[in-house]
Amino acid sequence: MHTFVFGLTLFFGLAVTLLASAQGTSIQQKVIILLGPPGAGKGTQAVRLSKELGLPHISSGDLLRENVSKGTDLGKKAKTYMDAGQLVPDSLVLDMLWDRVSKPDSAKGYLLDGMPRTIPQAKAIDEHLANAQLIVLNLDVDDNVLVKRLLSRVSESGAKRSDDQPEVIQNRLKVYHEQTKPLISYYQQKGVLKTVNGDETPDNVFKSLLNAYKEQAK
Repeated sequence: MHTFVFGLTLFFGLAVTLLASAQGTSIQQKVIILLGPPGAGKGTQAVRLSKELGLPHISSGDLLRENVSKGTDLGKKAKTYMDAGQLVPDSLVLDMLWDRVSKPDSAKGYLLDGMPRTIPQAKAIDEHLANAQLIVLNLDVDDNVLVKRLLSRVSESGAKRSDDQPEVIQNRLKVYHEQTKPLISYYQQKGVLKTVNGDETPDNVFKSLLNAYKEQAK
C-alpha cells in the first residue's frame, strides 16, 4: 500500500514538473510588421521572410480581395463601401485581420504587410496583441530612388499601371509621409523597431531584414 501511494505521488509530482516545464518553455507568438514607403519592396521581402521564418504573410490588400471574392460577411460589407467609391473603414479591415490570425497557422505568429498604415490602426493592433512579441522592421529608401523604381515599372513591363503615373506616385509618397511615416517614431518609442537600408540589392536587403529580426527576437 505504501509502495502504491509513493508511486502515485511520484507520478503526479513528475506530471506537475513536466507541465510547469512545458509552460515555461512555451513559444511566445511573434508578430512582425513590415514598414516602408511605396516602391520599397515590402511585398517581395515579406514573401521571402514569411517563407524563411515559417510564418504566414498577411497582406491587407490580399485580405480585402480574398474576403470580397469569397463573399464572406465581412467581404460583403466591404464591397458596399468599395462599390460606392468609399474607403473601407479601419474597423472592418481589422475585423478581417482578427478573423485571419485566429487560424491555426498563425499560432506561432504572422507577418503583416501593408498594415498598419496609420497611428489609430497601430494602436488598435497593439490592444489586440496581448502577450505577443511585436517586431517592427522598417525599409528606408530615399524618395528619389523610390520615384525611379516606380517609374521603371512602366518601361520594364511596357504597360502603365494607374498608380505608376508620375503625379500618382508623388501623391502616394505624400500620403505615406503624412499618414504612415509617423509610425516609425511611434514604434521607436516602444523600442520594437529596427530600420534597414532598402537601397541595396534584394538579397542584401533580405539578409539585413533577417538579421534585424533575429536581434529583436532574442
